[in-house]
Amino acid sequence: MPAQILDGKQIAAAVREEVKQEVARLKEQGITPGLAVVLVGDDPASQVYVRNKHRACEEVGIYSVVHRLPGETTQAELLDLIKQLNNDSQIHGILVQLPLPPHIDEKTVIDTIALEKDVDGFSPANVGNLVIGDKCFYPCTPHGCMVLLDKTGIDPRGKKAVVVGRSNIVGKPMAMMLLARHATVTICHSRTANLAEECRQADILVAAVGKPEMITGDMIKEGAVVIDVGINRVGEKKLVGDVHFESAVQKAGWITPVPGGVGPMTIAMLLKNTVEAARR
Repeated sequence: MPAQILDGKQIAAAVREEVKQEVARLKEQGITPGLAVVLVGDDPASQVYVRNKHRACEEVGIYSVVHRLPGETTQAELLDLIKQLNNDSQIHGILVQLPLPPHIDEKTVIDTIALEKDVDGFSPANVGNLVIGDKCFYPCTPHGCMVLLDKTGIDPRGKKAVVVGRSNIVGKPMAMMLLARHATVTICHSRTANLAEECRQADILVAAVGKPEMITGDMIKEGAVVIDVGINRVGEKKLVGDVHFESAVQKAGWITPVPGGVGPMTIAMLLKNTVEAARR
């Protein structure tokens, strides 16, 4: 029997409605949550992401401003803008769209964002708080994955979870969040021996490696929950995940589609974090 679909669009819509109601409550108290998005250069994918984030903010009533900077913007100029936004009382969240041009150091930029406005959850302090289980802004993509599980009634407690990918943005925080929910977690990567065997042990398998359709159906345990974080363009128009959907859907119990799975959840969590920043 084919897997049930973890519908990110539907669940994200429900989260956005919750956010919209919270924004209305804050506005009654004289607080309008504000998000500043900074885009450096003209990367086509980044432009799409920024446009989607801006539109999502407008739909829920969040004040949103987009700073579009030319690709030749210097690091000093970018840091000056971030410092201005740190001091802007209308702005509760700051997001610098990655990747940045090669002449700008991403870590320096992220470190400059005020901790209380780091709604992407990328700063070392937020990451450290995540690791020790203290209050923090959760990184949006792994947070979205956790909400997908929660809203579907899938409890990680006691389950074997395998995360394929070790990035600071998804893989590592995903593992920490699953661990905090009492899963037993294995992190796999490009140098993992016997990757297929490791994946076949997973009750919950998270693919976040950035390689098109790398995880195939024969690597998946019967009835497993499969969360596909990857989004890869193949050819002119086709978008595929890190999981080969057609073979995986025959083995998994639950699976996210690409597109329409994790992507909408990421934006929903950004809105949620921005509202939380305004509330604080």
